[in-house]
Amino acid sequence: MEEKDIREVAIEVRDLNKVYKLYDKPSDRFREALRLSRKQYREHYALRDVNMVIRQGETVGIIGTNGSGKSTILKIITGVLNPTSGQVQVNGRISALLELGAGFDMEYNGIENVYLNGTMIGFSEEEIEAKLPEILEFADIGDYVHQPVKTYSSGMFVRLAFAVAINIDPEILIVDEALSVGDVFFQAKCYRKFEEFKKKGKTIVFVSHDLSSVSKYCDRVYLLNQGVLLGEGTPKKMIDAYKQVLVGQYEEGEDQKQGTGGEAGQNPELLEYGTHQAEILEVYLTDERGIRANAILKGTVFSIHMKVAFHEHIPAPIFAYSVKNIIGVEITGTNTMVEKAYLDSGEPGQVKEITFTQEMNLQGGEYLLSLGLTGYEGDMFQVYHRLYDALNITVVSDKNTVGYYDMNSRITVRDLE
Repeated sequence: MEEKDIREVAIEVRDLNKVYKLYDKPSDRFREALRLSRKQYREHYALRDVNMVIRQGETVGIIGTNGSGKSTILKIITGVLNPTSGQVQVNGRISALLELGAGFDMEYNGIENVYLNGTMIGFSEEEIEAKLPEILEFADIGDYVHQPVKTYSSGMFVRLAFAVAINIDPEILIVDEALSVGDVFFQAKCYRKFEEFKKKGKTIVFVSHDLSSVSKYCDRVYLLNQGVLLGEGTPKKMIDAYKQVLVGQYEEGEDQKQGTGGEAGQNPELLEYGTHQAEILEVYLTDERGIRANAILKGTVFSIHMKVAFHEHIPAPIFAYSVKNIIGVEITGTNTMVEKAYLDSGEPGQVKEITFTQEMNLQGGEYLLSLGLTGYEGDMFQVYHRLYDALNITVVSDKNTVGYYDMNSRITVRDLE
């Protein structure tokens, strides 16, 4: 017989729904508001009938693909969003690491923002003053703390925001992907603080694509997919189920069997330019089973596909891709000229599909994919079509090493005596 958990409830979510109205064009929203027409929108359920109970002192993870509703439920728990229906009960003071620094005033200096954020959470000036040395020591940004935060680098901004949120001494800590910020030493400090919170019996709820952290720190895990709660259980059980979702093998209805990405990973505001003598018509990813997906398991083979139409004679087209992280650092990339993979011409009316297949060795996290169609006409370099940040790639990993990618080291240990 399973032992009943008698700890007090910290967070309870009952029959939670979050529905967004999607309009095809702004005028439809306007016409409906003026009652000039009937229903002009489609309903999108970001969350559908979700129930959760998180008890005091638990560390609970929430995992799922992009668009599954993870961040939405955290924002509802913290009061940033209102639910469409359902109830959320929170017992305890919350500190949330959702959008780091969202409550900062860019004109204020660092110390002024510490007081601003502390009073927003409910602390007195005297309480904040007592915490200030600990916050500044944790952030470790030196004299910059006296400068307006608008002058900070992204790294300094994140360090101060994290230091404020995690040193305010909340009863409940809500974290959304924030433990992957900063350099590796700052991350290590954040995780030490995380472990300190656990030892003090604090309640922690966090969302992460870093499955190794989920497995290491969480007592229980909830799995969301397309707004629906698929299940809850031990980290191992839910991570295994998540991997089944990613490869379309989860046995919960037909929706999950169609893959997990496709159009969801596309950027509606991508930057594109070129002569358009040839055009990239379509871009998508497939996983090792050939299923369209923008979430790829680290260590597996995946493919980048680009469909190209030629409108004019192109003597030597070059097809390229590059991958950068979310702060804009170029991580990797290649093209057909470097790979000596395609050296023919493109002719008017032709449509070709170019596929780059490789093993995913990037660390777990979020990346952006850009594509290019270029070439030379004589000595002149031509850009026929470029798409910047066309797709989001989510790398799902249960083992992250240091740096941008994994060298897949093989380790041996032997006795010398």
